[in-house]
Amino acid sequence: MSINIRKEDPEDIKSIHEVTVAAFVEAPHTAHTEQFIVKALRESGVLTISLVAEDEGIIVGHLALSPVTISDDTDNWYGLGPISVLPEKQGQGVGSKLMRAAIQELKNIDAKGCVLVGDPGFYHRFGFMSVNSLVFPGVPPEYFQVLVLSGSLPKGSVTFHEAFSAKN
Repeated sequence: MSINIRKEDPEDIKSIHEVTVAAFVEAPHTAHTEQFIVKALRESGVLTISLVAEDEGIIVGHLALSPVTISDDTDNWYGLGPISVLPEKQGQGVGSKLMRAAIQELKNIDAKGCVLVGDPGFYHRFGFMSVNSLVFPGVPPEYFQVLVLSGSLPKGSVTFHEAFSAKN
């Protein structure tokens, strides 16, 4: 398997939708709205970074990054998600390649940091950690994780874009 990571092109949108649906169909702890979130982020003009993973020209993974709001008015922070990999390609390094590329893209745009909600066992290897000073209300602290890229760690509550409430 030879995975190529690149920015999305307009012709990728249908494949991204299909990969996202497939990636979460059997996933626990989801409302199965991830494909609607990606669509709403794109339509709202806040899908800052959208990366696809290709295997022999077929899209097998996708990762989205969009701005978040922090209650202490710290700017230039981003939320990661959703990240999607076709079930048959999971556990083969596709998600890790997407993560490494996403972190590099964040550095390229001089982002100060990134937050996400996800499995600590996966995201800790990329430098994400749970902290007490930055929270996402309603989510257990161990699943809300932070990666500081520059500057200091903000303090307060994080709000993801309203697109994360999309239902269709």
